[in-house]
Amino acid sequence: MLEKYADLLAPIYEFLGTSTPDSWIEEAKKPENLQRLLVDHMHCELKAAQSAAFLIRKYAVDDASAKTLLGWVKPYEDFVYRKIGDGQFGASKNELIGSLTAKPEYAYNQDILDKMVRLIKEELHHFEQVLEIIQARDLRVQSLNASRYAAGMIKHVRTFEPAALIDKLIIGAFIEARSCERFAKLAPFLEADLGRFYVSLLRSEARHYQDYIELAEQVAQATDPTRFDVTARIAEFKDIENALISAPDDDFKFHSGAPVTAALAL
Repeated sequence: MLEKYADLLAPIYEFLGTSTPDSWIEEAKKPENLQRLLVDHMHCELKAAQSAAFLIRKYAVDDASAKTLLGWVKPYEDFVYRKIGDGQFGASKNELIGSLTAKPEYAYNQDILDKMVRLIKEELHHFEQVLEIIQARDLRVQSLNASRYAAGMIKHVRTFEPAALIDKLIIGAFIEARSCERFAKLAPFLEADLGRFYVSLLRSEARHYQDYIELAEQVAQATDPTRFDVTARIAEFKDIENALISAPDDDFKFHSGAPVTAALAL
């Protein structure tokens, strides 16, 4: 099932450096953990869209566009966090296309806008797909506490610009690449239809991590590439990310570390 994706996955494995621990796969493939896995995956898709929207609002668009963008993910946030709505989102994720204006200060702002808009659309579509799977299996949609994974990287973000932006883009790349690696590693152990679904996500997730790295390089080149070495910073975050997914973790999530206890069913 994964053979045709070998060329796509090879650079992801090299970028990440460390593979998902086998103990995580053993926990993830247990039928009693399917609900936790799917619900957290759904949350991850929303968080990915929110993170991309944050980058657009903070760095790439004017104030009017930033206010407009807030409404893009609101129906999804209402459903997940406020229990508002029935999980039917219609065309809400397509309504803002072409209505956002990039700030003129930097040429890369338009590319941030274009790439992040595409990413938001795809992540919200994936959110809806995972939700459909959850509902079709009569599983419960519940709130979950955030895992340590993203926060464990974000605390290393530098506090001055454009270094902070570069770091956030690199973190986005690692999150997307790790998702892709886990989809590929887990898919063979799942029921056939669910395994096919995870394999279907590989191509878009692989492109997302590449988009983030390309943007980080553009920001560095547009400011001071001698001062902001993206390659060196990627290596630093690789060590941080690898430690997070390899270290013992008692909270089983889609991006958690090596499980130390059996995950509790929701």
